[in-house]
Amino acid sequence: MPNEIVFFDLPSKTGKAWSLNPWKTRLALNFKGLPYKTEWVEYPDIKGRFQDHLPPAELYTIPAIILPDGTWVMDSFKIADVLEEKYPEPSLRLDSPYLPRVRESMAKASSPLTAIFKPNVCKLLLNEPSAVYFRRTRERDEGMTLEQLAAEKGGAVAWEAAKPHLHRITELLKENSEGPFFEGKTVGFVDFVWAGFLIFYSRFGESVWADLLDASGDADVHLKFLEAVKPWSERDDH
Repeated sequence: MPNEIVFFDLPSKTGKAWSLNPWKTRLALNFKGLPYKTEWVEYPDIKGRFQDHLPPAELYTIPAIILPDGTWVMDSFKIADVLEEKYPEPSLRLDSPYLPRVRESMAKASSPLTAIFKPNVCKLLLNEPSAVYFRRTRERDEGMTLEQLAAEKGGAVAWEAAKPHLHRITELLKENSEGPFFEGKTVGFVDFVWAGFLIFYSRFGESVWADLLDASGDADVHLKFLEAVKPWSERDDH
């Protein structure tokens, strides 16, 4: 289709989308009702697929898109800016005061939770080519094996460190009592940022998902939120 956007996402063993950053873009595309096709790219193949089309970079990352005019855009927030400029309705509300606040708390929660998600991504989700690449690069970054990371910094220690930041996000989500979104009944990109985080952790199985909901301080508000996001999250395999 000449007006179709190409959307690059990371594949998984399950055949379903999993990574929190591409989820932001997927949700935005679905929300705006834009026609797109997903091109799944394994981690070690990203550079070769991207480097001839984007400015030189130390690291090429997913998500990325190709617009119908052939323009390439990489990074979920840059993509959101471009989509909002070119397809302004319905609006992603990128000026929402909740967006920087949620991003800040998510970053603080994610730091200790690397010991939860990195081992699980490698073990549960990735196909072999990506699993080999992911293990090599993440173990280099951490200075230890993923098994050591999980044993030494994961479990209750990680959840306890993340808890105050997850509680903060819960507080923000409950500020507008009419809900279910951060700005009450008005959905925007901040909701897709948080939904991507929740979907990401839900992919690790019932135990991790239960731990996350428990650490949030109010499981029900997040489950209702995810239910409200369903119109844009149901497309997860193409």
